[in-house]
Amino acid sequence: MTIVRTRTPSGEAIVILPEAEFERLHDLAEEAADARVLAASLTRLQAGDEELLNGDDLDALRAAPTPLAFWRGRRGLSAAALARQADLPEEHVSAVERGESIGDVQLYRRLARALGVEIEDLVPDP
Repeated sequence: MTIVRTRTPSGEAIVILPEAEFERLHDLAEEAADARVLAASLTRLQAGDEELLNGDDLDALRAAPTPLAFWRGRRGLSAAALARQADLPEEHVSAVERGESIGDVQLYRRLARALGVEIEDLVPDP
């Protein structure tokens, strides 16, 4: 394999290598990045900071009127209890849960904090 080290007209050092070698190195870098993400996720899972959903959970999430409805039910909270924990009006929480109202970022932040999930976990698909 031939590797050429040279400089651009502006003086930047560059390396020219065969495309197959570039692809191999690129794949290795992607695998290393994936391994770091996996290790971080496992660490969060072991610390109790991350939660796994099984197939039945995913089916229930898809069947729920909104992600908020799924997570509230999974946590075993009534709408009133969730509203109290999030310091929000129960009527508003219920309307968002039924998909009749769309909340703002602050609402989802409060609900996510009360449910112990990320905001992204609560936002319904368009």
